Amino acid sequence: MFVDKVKIHIKAGDGGNGAVSFRREKYIPAGGPDGGDGGNGGDVIFKVNPGMHTLMDFRYKKKFAAQPGENGRGSNQTGKDGAPVIIEVPPGTIVRDEETGLVLADLRRPHETRILARGGWGGKGNARFATPTRQAPRFATKGGKGQERTVILELKSIADVGLIGFPNVGKSTILSVLTSARPKIADYHFTTLRPNLGVVEVRRGQSFIMADIPGIIEGAHQGVGLGIDFLRHIERTRILVHVIDVSGMEGRDPLEDFHIINKELKEYSEELAQRPQIIAANKSDIPDSQANIKRLKEALEPEGYKVFPVSAAQNKGFEPLLNEIIHLLDQLPEIPSFEDEEVDVYSLDEIQPFKITIEDGVYVLSGSVADSLLDRVNLDDYESLQYFQRALKRAGIIDALREKGIHDGDTVRIGDWEFDFVE
Repeated sequence: MFVDKVKIHIKAGDGGNGAVSFRREKYIPAGGPDGGDGGNGGDVIFKVNPGMHTLMDFRYKKKFAAQPGENGRGSNQTGKDGAPVIIEVPPGTIVRDEETGLVLADLRRPHETRILARGGWGGKGNARFATPTRQAPRFATKGGKGQERTVILELKSIADVGLIGFPNVGKSTILSVLTSARPKIADYHFTTLRPNLGVVEVRRGQSFIMADIPGIIEGAHQGVGLGIDFLRHIERTRILVHVIDVSGMEGRDPLEDFHIINKELKEYSEELAQRPQIIAANKSDIPDSQANIKRLKEALEPEGYKVFPVSAAQNKGFEPLLNEIIHLLDQLPEIPSFEDEEVDVYSLDEIQPFKITIEDGVYVLSGSVADSLLDRVNLDDYESLQYFQRALKRAGIIDALREKGIHDGDTVRIGDWEFDFVE
């Protein structure tokens, strides 16, 4: 089974807590603070594995978590950092944040890596808070929460040439003839339920990747049949080879089929409809096909389309077609990635770290930054509360509350904890 769209949950490791400890030795009964820092949590890293061609590995495993950092210890011992988790994906994988729909990564290049959930930072031990006027701090900070999100992985097949056309016109057979790919082939509609990839070696030093795109039917751009799930696989091909059954055995009009498929391409993407297109008139070995080949040439060649009669069953007519493909590929640029297009790829820093809403006059603060700050404060320690107030200011939360119109005495809520705002 070919899996080209999955939803998974990723969780970076939490940071370890800082330690509250004081030096205690035989002749030093009241030593200074020596609580060590906690270790940082592990990141969630996506890495491109060029040997993968499907998201099948994610069919059963849906949750991935990195290791948390270890807690700090006395004697100024820092906790060990948590190990990252590395998630391997095939080239052409796009990662979207489920909640916002933002594109977080467009992973194309072999062995390319991207951090998509950062581990929490280690908490500070009480030794960090010692000052000349505060020589025995009895608080430390907790480790930060690791980032956690649900993401959608979407695979867009990366190929130089895409075979398009109605179901059962011979695309899979052509791919098997030209490459070492061995797709399952049978005589019924929608035989191909996944894109198959193969390498076509024309001559020494000249080769290209060809994809057999599952059959498109009328209404595909609206999701009819397997519709949009198939159309997205041809977005990054540089050339489209339009396979047309010219035998007329199924009572179809080859010229009408050509226009229907191109109408679907145009409805889905104007840019895609402008992609260079070559016509492979398949099943040309059948005697009744010659009249249809003549019709295609008379109608399409004046519009700039080249028509190549081929027979996948007899492996004939492919050399002129392959020469034309190689000629075009030498002239055409690579299809740009999302980073090169105008489509926005967001970094983790650009995703809103906190949100302020007003509910019944209460200013509700939510988001990763707010939760992390609350986790790091000791509500029973006055000095820790002062640290929390300074952290709110550094994170820009105090200014954001003022922009929302907060006044002295108004209530702020973070999680289950409420406090009064004081200028």
